[in-house]
Amino acid sequence: MSTPLPPDVDPFGLLKPESLQNPYPVYARLRAEAPVYFSEALRAWLLTRYEDVLAAFRDPRLSSRLTSGYGKLLPPAVLEQLTPVLRNLASWALFTDRPEHTRLRGLLNKAFTPKVTENLRPRIQALVDELLDAVAPAGRMDVIADLASPLPVIVIGELLGLPREDRHLLKAWSDMLVGFLGATRVTPELFAEAVRGIVSMEDYLRQVIAERRKRPGEDLISRLSAAEEQGSLLSEQELLSTCTLVLFGGHETTTNLIGNAVNALLEHPDQLEVLRREPGAGVSAIEEVLRFDSPVQRQMRLTSEDLELGGQRIPKGQTVVLMIGSANRDPAQFPEPDRLDVRRQDNRHLTFGMGAHFCLGAPLGRLEAQLALGTLLRRFPGLKRSGGTPHRVENLSLRGFASLPVQLA
Repeated sequence: MSTPLPPDVDPFGLLKPESLQNPYPVYARLRAEAPVYFSEALRAWLLTRYEDVLAAFRDPRLSSRLTSGYGKLLPPAVLEQLTPVLRNLASWALFTDRPEHTRLRGLLNKAFTPKVTENLRPRIQALVDELLDAVAPAGRMDVIADLASPLPVIVIGELLGLPREDRHLLKAWSDMLVGFLGATRVTPELFAEAVRGIVSMEDYLRQVIAERRKRPGEDLISRLSAAEEQGSLLSEQELLSTCTLVLFGGHETTTNLIGNAVNALLEHPDQLEVLRREPGAGVSAIEEVLRFDSPVQRQMRLTSEDLELGGQRIPKGQTVVLMIGSANRDPAQFPEPDRLDVRRQDNRHLTFGMGAHFCLGAPLGRLEAQLALGTLLRRFPGLKRSGGTPHRVENLSLRGFASLPVQLA
């Protein structure tokens, strides 16, 4: 457990253990008292109101090149240690601006079209059934370990053309990176783990890429290896980084979305009953969980010039944190924001971002969550909690569970 920060460093208690378990009361206080707030603990400006977060997503003066900001935050020795991680992240489409972002996103757009996603429906459904068949005889399961984690890893692995038996390696390497990207406290051990994860993943991907160049297939790695966009081939690092981004982004959010959805419904039995009576509400239910307990709690930007946000002057080179989890609970945008309503219609949440960096994998994640949740509730109408309080992952950026045990009967 992390040592609490002094009150003058974290006056709103954003990093307290209880706030990491339930950040929404702190978000409400920030929206009311300091909607544009400089956090000494995070060394960043926090935007917590919906209108400010939405405006920030659309503001070209806020750069996504976050890796360039580490030079101001970390000592030279630490930066040198982190070189493999920062080099990989620097070529993620998520962390680039135009024109690099346009080129990289153009290459990926073709792999995540609505048609491609919808064509995966039968395969995703078969995987959900297979995973639930495996746990049904026991009458109990861990929603995370048995369904929410393996399902998206298998799906994204198959898209990339990776062997299913390697999914545990991919998940382990991804988890090493998760700790770094959303850490509540940075430590040398955390840095070392992130480096090990990235180096291992890149070594693995190099072997796969070399094999695909000899024997290309219909998978995404084969297409990326041969892809050309606007007359420019991907560099080796861009190819490695793009594959890493697809692996990471293709499952972490979906795992947390499925877990958060099951937990939210078990905590709100009236809404669970609505969904049981009205299976057609599954689409709006997933959108409501994305708003109500967002699997992505924040995104970060860097100011490329001096600017004003929400009435505050922010100098060039400052980190700005778009607090998505708070924006999605803003009463100025959502009536009764702290109430789970699976029938909610006007639900323009910001979980997948907005503008040029809107999440490419959003349709796939939505489909996986809809099929997983719908099948789970249909097959096991007596679903209920098992054991004590489920264990949340301690992470500032991603909100989900490490485990979520349930009884199926």
